[in-house]
Amino acid sequence: MNKIPVYFMPGLAASVAIFERINLPDSEFEMFFLEWEIPLEKESLLDYAKRMTQKVKHKNPVLIGVSFGGILVQEMSHFIQVRKVIIISSVKSNLEFPKRMLIAKSTKAYKLIPIGLVQNIESLAKFSFGKKVNERLKLYEKFLSVRDKRYLDWAIEQVILWDRTAVDKNVIHIHGDEDDVFPIRNIANCIVVKGGTHVMILMKCKWLNANLPKIILDNYKEGEGLQ
Repeated sequence: MNKIPVYFMPGLAASVAIFERINLPDSEFEMFFLEWEIPLEKESLLDYAKRMTQKVKHKNPVLIGVSFGGILVQEMSHFIQVRKVIIISSVKSNLEFPKRMLIAKSTKAYKLIPIGLVQNIESLAKFSFGKKVNERLKLYEKFLSVRDKRYLDWAIEQVILWDRTAVDKNVIHIHGDEDDVFPIRNIANCIVVKGGTHVMILMKCKWLNANLPKIILDNYKEGEGLQ
């Protein structure tokens, strides 16, 4: 039996280590992990996404992206045929952004973010994972590995300026009801994980391990599985 290739894309500045607790049955799935590349000079998100598809070596894969990685895999699906696109702790369009991000876009306040501070692990963890991280900073230090200034400048701008307004109805969205980066009140048509925060890829790994195979194989029923 041919295994289903599943490619994982981490969140902003994160390493593939964020997936270390995710295990799909190796009898049915083969897992691959994409890493952030340093963007080229003035590279658009769409061009970056096209370049990232060169790392996908299988036909008709499943793409799974977390947070900004969820935005990226949606753009990657423009260039390759995919079996499924699954986003976790992310958004399907800029209409799901919280108000603070919309304000940052309209005022260009994101340009005032001191990247030197964001390169600090505490500030980077808060930006990437939300506010409730102080007790877990040592844990996150190994997950937030990309601190290159050009990448951080580019990534923050690409998130804030993401121009998608039309939702791809084929995208499967998994979201925690306690996400403080992309609050659930702004999110429509998603699989809700009770108690899930923006970092639920780590903290809700039991739910994800139990339910991701069902979601990929179209066997998932809303409301079932571990919480």
